[in-house]
Amino acid sequence: MGKREKGVRAERLCARIEGDFVVFLIGMRVNRLWAIHRWLPVARAMPRMIEELVANPDLGFLGSESWFGRTVVMVQYWRSTEQLMAYATDKAAAHLPAWRDFNRRVGTDGSVGVFHETFPISAGGYETVYVNMPLFGLGKVAQAVPAEGRRKRAQDRLRATAEPETDPLAD
Repeated sequence: MGKREKGVRAERLCARIEGDFVVFLIGMRVNRLWAIHRWLPVARAMPRMIEELVANPDLGFLGSESWFGRTVVMVQYWRSTEQLMAYATDKAAAHLPAWRDFNRRVGTDGSVGVFHETFPISAGGYETVYVNMPLFGLGKVAQAVPAEGRRKRAQDRLRATAEPETDPLAD
């Protein structure tokens, strides 16, 4: 048997989070590679925002995962839509200056695209499983629990997330 990569967890796990939460997809697409003066400032803005959010947990940001290529995608997890919107419109936060800079530098010239999608998730309205993975996504920002007993199959995990629970390891 080969050596396991650092952080990889062989057991079947699933995520458990109390209450409602929000999944927020955000990203950018470089449409004109040679227009680095347009897309590089856009790319540099997100790390500043993430740093600010991580430093201020009361803002409601739970964590994120990112993928890089011509299209950059980040999946963010938030405690509530209200907290996400409050951050987006906070005049003292890093987001509004970055958005204004995007509109001033790029606007609709086509050099770089941006997008976001917001998905409010009701308590119990999700299902996850992780096998041979490091903690990832919701499993990293929430609680990772064994996917066994009443969490062994996807349909059972959906039911289990909708039910109140006192013991996270209960069958």
